[in-house]
Amino acid sequence: MNSRHIEQLIEGIATSDGAGVKLTRILTGKLQQRLDPFLMLDAFGSNEASDYIGGFPNHPHRGFETVTYMLSGRMRHHDSAGNEGLLENGSVQWMTAGRGVIHSEMPEQEEGVMEGFQLWLNLPSTEKMTNPWYQDFASDKVPQYLTGQGVLVRVIAGSSDGTQGLVTRKTTEPLFLDVHLPAHTNFSAQIPLSHNAFIYVYRGEVWVGETLIPLRRMGILSNTAQHVTLRATSDARLILIAGKPLNEAIVQYGPFVMNTQEEIHQALDDFRNGRFI
Repeated sequence: MNSRHIEQLIEGIATSDGAGVKLTRILTGKLQQRLDPFLMLDAFGSNEASDYIGGFPNHPHRGFETVTYMLSGRMRHHDSAGNEGLLENGSVQWMTAGRGVIHSEMPEQEEGVMEGFQLWLNLPSTEKMTNPWYQDFASDKVPQYLTGQGVLVRVIAGSSDGTQGLVTRKTTEPLFLDVHLPAHTNFSAQIPLSHNAFIYVYRGEVWVGETLIPLRRMGILSNTAQHVTLRATSDARLILIAGKPLNEAIVQYGPFVMNTQEEIHQALDDFRNGRFI
């Protein structure tokens, strides 16, 4: 069967956020419609403490979910709903901001590598004002499996080859895989034809058909087949993300993502007047 192919290669934009944390913004606002229901993907990674030590002090969110996947490092979460958790090597944090939450993410290390990803997943209009929710998952709780070729697949969301991930969402049906390919191996994943999908290579390089996705590049996958096949000629690692588009208006103002400008004004008013949890 034909595999999805690479429609476009994306190089992230170096920037900073929070209190000066250096990161690469891979999925930006201009790709939100094409990669609906995903709003943003940041990659962070440095062994220089000055690049991350400031962390992300208290800041608000409304209208979407955040998924943080920590490859290396220690980051402490606090939020205004009373949740607290520690992200460590290989762990996952899933937070539904819903109608509004204020949270912080601060490093609990003063040296060493801090590396990982944060993905923003949109909420449908009917769920944007839901109650906030938070859960963190230790690395040993992340379901994973080995293929016959020795490819390690960690299933953060959705399901892959019969392995159910940590989280499912009925409306957006997200798939989030961390795939470790040894040299000279292939890996195939099923993706519903309706779902938008992309991969990001964070170790080595990967082939999709005749297209090479280099290190630290995103490859947007075409919506032309119900699976994608990846091929590695040397050791490689990547995240594969897919989801069902909402096909709704996206109106964003910083950390607030709603469907209308009026709802953004209401979010600002609620935040300024202490009506977030």
